[in-house]
Amino acid sequence: MVRLGEFERIRCYFKPLAAHFEGALELSDDAALLPVPSGETLVVTTDAMVEGVHYLAGEDPGRVARKALRVNLSDLAAMGARPLAYLLTTALPGSVDEGWLVAFAAGLRDDQERYGIHLAGGDSVSTPGPATISVTAFGAVPEGLEIRRSGARPGDRVWVSGTIGDGALGLLAARGELKTLSPAHREYLAGRYHLPSPRLALGERLRGIATAAADVSDGLLGDLGHICAASGVGATLMAERVPQSPAVQAAAVDPKSRALAWAGGDDYELLFTAAADATAAVNLIAREIDLPLTNIGEVVSGSDVTMLDAAGNPVALPPAWQHFSSE
Repeated sequence: MVRLGEFERIRCYFKPLAAHFEGALELSDDAALLPVPSGETLVVTTDAMVEGVHYLAGEDPGRVARKALRVNLSDLAAMGARPLAYLLTTALPGSVDEGWLVAFAAGLRDDQERYGIHLAGGDSVSTPGPATISVTAFGAVPEGLEIRRSGARPGDRVWVSGTIGDGALGLLAARGELKTLSPAHREYLAGRYHLPSPRLALGERLRGIATAAADVSDGLLGDLGHICAASGVGATLMAERVPQSPAVQAAAVDPKSRALAWAGGDDYELLFTAAADATAAVNLIAREIDLPLTNIGEVVSGSDVTMLDAAGNPVALPPAWQHFSSE
């Protein structure tokens, strides 16, 4: 297959992804136009993925594309926003061939159709280092109804969607570890790591109900810590309430694995707080969108995040995961 130059790549693989978004201007101008609907606020987020850090070397390029888009959609969901458009920057080494680009663009096309978002522009450059994919996503939310991290108050309940720990243990499964698990459990966990599900429907339904929210990208404990820091509060969690998939339950049989499930990232579930009298409304949302939502604790005064076991005793917590750790 003949290797295309930068502008030919854009014309062949990315221009079709922008065809249905008028503000993209057919990718022929220096920038895109993004009108903000009347009465709404623009929400902007960006995330980058580096080969060997955020996805495995040699991974399916279509799946890489979909994950790069979905982790940004998860941020929009956490603020209650609906998707509008996105910018894409690819920094690719010379080893990336046209077949890789075909599959990458196909993955983007599939998720554009699934989530109702369109490419508006971006950049394409070469790099001698590992491939790097960066997406900047734009969404809209009715003015004053955006869900921020700073609204949690003592007495609020702490909720989380789906199950926790799948992403962190899924990375181990994707690396060929966790060999004592059944093939079905390893496949499930790896799939959750490779391809998260942004909770966009939940985010929109939580407008006016959630007092604070974040997506679980840096781990349950870390992201709850972000909410508490922004809100000036603490939180108490009940360990036995943290929802876990059967695969995580099978894998997290020792303290180290249980700690990884709580502190590891890549779940991309929504973690949110809501007033105690909103419990019925939250449970109704769970039924209507067919997504488990679990009350795992309570917001308290102070600044600490603590976890209690079934007997009410404190559980030793691992440090939250973070980039640029000194360890």
